[in-house]
Amino acid sequence: MKAFVFGKFYPFHLGHKALIDFALQNNDFVEVMVCTEQNEQLSGELRKSWIDESFSNNKRLKVIVFNYKEEDYANTSEASWEVSKQWSEVFKTYFPDFEKVVTSEPYGEMIAELMNIQHQLFDIKRLEHHISASEIRANIYKHWEFLPRAVQKYFSLKIVLLGTESTGKTTLTERLAKHYNCNFVLEAGRDIVDDSKDFEFNDLSRIYLEHYKRIKSSSLNNYLNIIDTDFHITESYSEFIFNKKLNIPNYIKAEQKANLYLYLSADAPYFQDGTRLNKSDRNALDIHHRKHLAKSNISFIEISGNWQERFEKSVQLIDQLILENSKI
Repeated sequence: MKAFVFGKFYPFHLGHKALIDFALQNNDFVEVMVCTEQNEQLSGELRKSWIDESFSNNKRLKVIVFNYKEEDYANTSEASWEVSKQWSEVFKTYFPDFEKVVTSEPYGEMIAELMNIQHQLFDIKRLEHHISASEIRANIYKHWEFLPRAVQKYFSLKIVLLGTESTGKTTLTERLAKHYNCNFVLEAGRDIVDDSKDFEFNDLSRIYLEHYKRIKSSSLNNYLNIIDTDFHITESYSEFIFNKKLNIPNYIKAEQKANLYLYLSADAPYFQDGTRLNKSDRNALDIHHRKHLAKSNISFIEISGNWQERFEKSVQLIDQLILENSKI
């Protein structure tokens, strides 16, 4: 049997996934229609990509997008014969030879009767996943556990800490991660190169590749990811130490694009553990990093002051970022 599922999937969540799983378990082929009103913030193609990725191994599923204007089609989930008749005409056009519609809504029975096909009802009381898309839109991060991995990747936030040597990047990364109980990625450079005064150009490739792997493997169980250093700093090191341009692949750069860049100023107490640049070189590197970031069009917010002031300012900025991105 061929069945279709329809909805806004705004955003796609685990309740929607369970509905599609149910349809696939009970039918030979399933087509999903993503209904997108033109004024909605998230495009239909984006929502389609989330479903495609979540069912990438299933060849019995097809996802399509139907774009519409609210003045042409009712933008409501209320059960109504008038609304159901309007939408059933759309479905007759797109699914002329389908035998079944699968929904979790009372209006599913109306749609089926108007199309003269079967209706298969799934979990109308939302017992399996007690959540709605409207609740998620009101606060994405509060309902993070209801989002499939494909959707989490889109809404996850990356905060990158940048700066020259001995400005407390690693310490602040760990402290922020503990404060937010979130994921963090430490820089790879200190693990690969013991002494920043003694390393080779080829070591830089090992560093940016290892850092990329760490970011990729970082869990998405939490929506927040604090990252200590990124490829921009590695590029700057290459120019500063070796006077050579480091050619980093675009896919690595794309993976590390951040929502917020915090640059730790060089006014922190300088600590020489025997493996760092001397203070004058460290300060020259600071200037070089800033120029490189400007050339790369990276906008950052400077974090200065003592260790506690740096932490408090970072928390303030991250809290603001979370608030600004929590609603759709």
